[in-house]
Amino acid sequence: MRVYQDVRQFKVTKPVLTVGSFDGVHLGHLKVVRRLNEIARQNEGESVIFTFSPHPRLVLNPQEDSLRLLTTLDEKIALLEATGVDHLIVYPFTKTFAEISYTDFVRLTLVGQLHIDSLVVGYDHKFGKDRKGDFEMLKNLSLAFNFKLEKLDALLSDNVSVSSTKIRQAIMAGDLEQANRYLGYTFSLTGTVVEGQKLGRKIQFPTANIAVTDPHKIIPAFGVYAVLVDVEGISYRGMLNIGTRPTVNHNANHCSIEVHIFSFDQNIYDRQVTIKFITKVRDEKKFASIDSLRAQLEKDKTDVLNLLNL
Repeated sequence: MRVYQDVRQFKVTKPVLTVGSFDGVHLGHLKVVRRLNEIARQNEGESVIFTFSPHPRLVLNPQEDSLRLLTTLDEKIALLEATGVDHLIVYPFTKTFAEISYTDFVRLTLVGQLHIDSLVVGYDHKFGKDRKGDFEMLKNLSLAFNFKLEKLDALLSDNVSVSSTKIRQAIMAGDLEQANRYLGYTFSLTGTVVEGQKLGRKIQFPTANIAVTDPHKIIPAFGVYAVLVDVEGISYRGMLNIGTRPTVNHNANHCSIEVHIFSFDQNIYDRQVTIKFITKVRDEKKFASIDSLRAQLEKDKTDVLNLLNL
């Protein structure tokens, strides 16, 4: 897959293109991409995804700090590359670009610069200033500018249409099993191991404290999770806590991400690790004593090892 940051570098014969944010690259997105690749092969063309950075909502509503994304740009690129798509255009989303009408975007960019042969869109495709561009408008534009057009229905899972919004809601509720079903893979986050208070060592549960590098990356709900931890290409099993550590920490405003990696004794400070979330084990809670906390952690370890089939 070739990645473009500048559409002026894009020189492709018969581009078969789709447009979208593709946050999460979930099962609904994959349905679109599979069809995109099929049409490209059938027409002897090349498949193209046109996406944006940063996410449009971060530009249009900068005062709204609540949006958290399923994937960083690097994660999105890696996931899209695995789909077999030929080209990825990462277009800079700005306030100026947001003011462009849908007609002008199609006329000037998709047709004028990219010379699209075909356009594939999802069931809820909306684009352009104030999201006024819809499928009916697209049909008229395809006739006016002579490109083929196809609209796909929603992908349903558990009789619910799969969307990035629903997956975000599941993750923020701690329902990683549902989120993973909708994604079609295991949700993960990547961060750097940083110095902590080293309290875990004193109770035989040393932890790696994870600092997530992207401030817009979504973080699951507070609680204890069964996870897989990738360290320099090797996968380890572990249990992870997200929260304020109320038993040992009196600062209720400080949220930490700490993972205890089973059968692991290496110094990994300042290294990047990737955490894959399998399922939530329990909510975070405050214990009456350190001994009570240690006893619960022993139980958590047994539960997590059972969940991870060890």
